[in-house]
Amino acid sequence: MAQLPPGIRFITSFSRDQWYRAFIFSLTFLLYASFHLSRKPISIVKGELHKHCAASHEVELNSYKEYAAQIQPVKKLSNVSQCGWEPFDKNNYKQLLGALDYSFLCAYAVGMYLSGIIGERLPIRYYLTVGMLASGLFTAMFGLGYFYNIHNLWFYIMAQIANGLVQTTGWPSVVTCIGNWFGKGRRGLIMGIWNSHTSVGNILGSLIAAYWVSTCWGLSFVMPGVIVAVMGIVCFLFLIEHPKDISCSCTPYNVKMQHLLIDGENCSVSLSTGTVVTEEGRHGRSAISFLGALRIPGVIEFSLCLLFAKLVSYTFLFWLPLYITNVEHLDAKRAGDLSTLFDVGGIFGGILAGLISDRLEKRASTCGMMLLLAAPTLYMFSAVSKMGLEATVVMLLISGALVNGPYALITTAVSADLGTHKSLKGNARALSTVTAIIDGTGSVGAALGPLLAGLISPSGWNNVFYMLMMADACALLFLLRLIQKELRCNAHRTL
Repeated sequence: MAQLPPGIRFITSFSRDQWYRAFIFSLTFLLYASFHLSRKPISIVKGELHKHCAASHEVELNSYKEYAAQIQPVKKLSNVSQCGWEPFDKNNYKQLLGALDYSFLCAYAVGMYLSGIIGERLPIRYYLTVGMLASGLFTAMFGLGYFYNIHNLWFYIMAQIANGLVQTTGWPSVVTCIGNWFGKGRRGLIMGIWNSHTSVGNILGSLIAAYWVSTCWGLSFVMPGVIVAVMGIVCFLFLIEHPKDISCSCTPYNVKMQHLLIDGENCSVSLSTGTVVTEEGRHGRSAISFLGALRIPGVIEFSLCLLFAKLVSYTFLFWLPLYITNVEHLDAKRAGDLSTLFDVGGIFGGILAGLISDRLEKRASTCGMMLLLAAPTLYMFSAVSKMGLEATVVMLLISGALVNGPYALITTAVSADLGTHKSLKGNARALSTVTAIIDGTGSVGAALGPLLAGLISPSGWNNVFYMLMMADACALLFLLRLIQKELRCNAHRTL
């Protein structure tokens, strides 16, 4: 009998359950990457919505005139002013652009609290599909303002609000699904790798938006909108909510109990990897209440920590390209391309945070360590970024890793750990609510960060970085009690 080819031997070395888990891992990765892909264009297009046209910037005026001449056959010159696209061509453009960010993120924060509760009561596949189709529609709607020559601020604000609301269907759904398929063994590393979908989505969104930003910025929104809608159809056709739906095992890893979150004032372990979701736990139990989820130890602390951590992350997400444009004097496309390095650093930061937290068995301490390093790194970034392009590249990678590491760990592994807390007794329906509470609270910070940046930046970019450093310090402050418990219990175990 002939020996099997190496490729076939590799394929058959994995079980049916492992292939299904790999498929769900990849599918949910792509689904949520498409959500982030659709959020990024606004930060890239900001440099085009408002152009610097002061008298001292004659070079920029000449380049603008050349650009206007190129697009004259397609668009009338009356559609734009010398300072950009009405109404963002005024002196208060930073406040107007900040209002766009705030509209999306405020709607996202409010909607997230409701989304988790609704998501527990509906099939994930249908809920996520509808959300993705609607998100594609409203993302494209913003870009249609370019093609239909719309200059009403409220049109763009309403498009952002609607998109923010429907995008809340995404995170509770994908985290619940991935939590159903993967046990607690090595959860930090697995979800650290999986959570890189945010950075991958941001990078792809930046590249797609930057491709059209200088010639037809409407397509910078329309194309991501089409991609999200197509992925919604893929979700409807292929997403499997729970391994029991196809008779797969519910315990993918048979590993020892991990001491990851501490319950109460003693050193008892709050999470057991032996917890198995039964059919009764999945279908028979009622969904957990909002207050019931808040009573789970650690939910409030991690939620408030994420509020400030996400404030920092989303300020970079929405304002970094404009900052690079102002500091490095690059055009919108080059600034958008360069800003992707922050997300590249974020990929490594999320994986590193998951790996360290698994190895040390300390989620809070890992987040605290990275937050402690992030604050001085942000100060260095504000100083070094003015020294040249090479220094900016290095600091973007380092800052991205330290800023996004804690954010990634809390929104994935920590949320899944808390959503399967021992007090829930295997009630899998609680995971969506717990995830929504943590990410919803974080989204409040995500809404405040870009808004504060828009208000503070006219007084100087240094003041924006001081605000971000204070936010990191506050995030660390809310974790101190949990860090103290982890260190005390670790000392008890070594005695």
